[in-house]
Amino acid sequence: MHEAHDGEIFSIGAITIEVLHTPGHTLESSCYLLRDENGKAHALFSGDTLFIGDVGRPDLAQKGLDMTTEDLAGMLYDSLRSKIMPLSDDVLVYPAHGAGSACGKNMSKETWDTLGNQKVTNYALAQDLTKENFIKELTTGIQAPPSYFGANVKMNKTGYDPLETVLSRGTIALDVESFEAIANHEGALVLDTRHQSKFIEEHIPNSIFIGIDGGFAPWVGALITDIEQPIIIVADAGREEEVITRLSRVGYDNTLGYLNGGIEAWKAAGKETDRIDQVPATYLEEHENLSIVDVRKPGEYEAEHLEIAAPLPLDFINEQEAKFDSNKNYYIHCAGGYRSVIYISIMKSRGVHNLVDIAGGYKYIKETSLKRSNFVCPNS
Repeated sequence: MHEAHDGEIFSIGAITIEVLHTPGHTLESSCYLLRDENGKAHALFSGDTLFIGDVGRPDLAQKGLDMTTEDLAGMLYDSLRSKIMPLSDDVLVYPAHGAGSACGKNMSKETWDTLGNQKVTNYALAQDLTKENFIKELTTGIQAPPSYFGANVKMNKTGYDPLETVLSRGTIALDVESFEAIANHEGALVLDTRHQSKFIEEHIPNSIFIGIDGGFAPWVGALITDIEQPIIIVADAGREEEVITRLSRVGYDNTLGYLNGGIEAWKAAGKETDRIDQVPATYLEEHENLSIVDVRKPGEYEAEHLEIAAPLPLDFINEQEAKFDSNKNYYIHCAGGYRSVIYISIMKSRGVHNLVDIAGGYKYIKETSLKRSNFVCPNS
């Protein structure tokens, strides 16, 4: 395979692609500048260097190098200002990741933007930002990387099964008895990827919810700590291969099949189902002395929250089981209802059954009169 070097230009018909070496996220980080047939810069494929609203975190690759996170952050500052910011404002920026990725702190949900708009709205590209302040801003508040990052690095070095092999193993349609046997006797995790509304209504007892239509892969990586964990799937009909493919993209290759016929087949076989208790946000207005738990990220909580709601971020759920008193109920919310169901499903699988979901999360709570409340929260 050809190794690309800074400034090298590749031709594809009438257009060209120029390699821009932009160290900072890692030493080898590079961007690719697409020029049209007239040589005008048209689009920047910015990789993990520049995101929409953010830049790549500098703490993932310094291990084993004779440099610190701050050293890499300083290199990223120089890369942005010497290689990217001089480009025309009308250049389109296409990053490698978007909202939900752990490769940055504040990524937008948008998938592209003009460089000119990023120069105005992205804190990292502010004209008056000094190198010292850039380093401080970039290295403050970085959460620990998901556990699967290190495992992925190892897989990239040592190799992994071809996707065809992973799919052939994972797309085995399991009948109810086989599905249950694998869950009970092979230690397989039952992963339910349907919409949270369906999971709330009925699901297989002790299954974990991480919906395919939310921040699926990042949450799998953050919450399923063993990348070799055997997994069996409950999915909407026709989406089984999509689920298995997306699991494989973050290194979770040990899928052993899916429930043929889904939850309906499970019920038809006379098997027990479970559900999650849920209340509307208005319920909180009507009852006093409720214990409220906010499972959003720390930055979301710091920006705005119910005054006495307890911050117990989903990211750190493995440290929180002892926070809950079995003698009372706790009312759980996130921003919109996706993460709270993940949180409750994991806690239920661990024997904590006194958690109630707040429908619609903080989005709906903000529409009530509860911004300043006197609710009691669990000890934290």
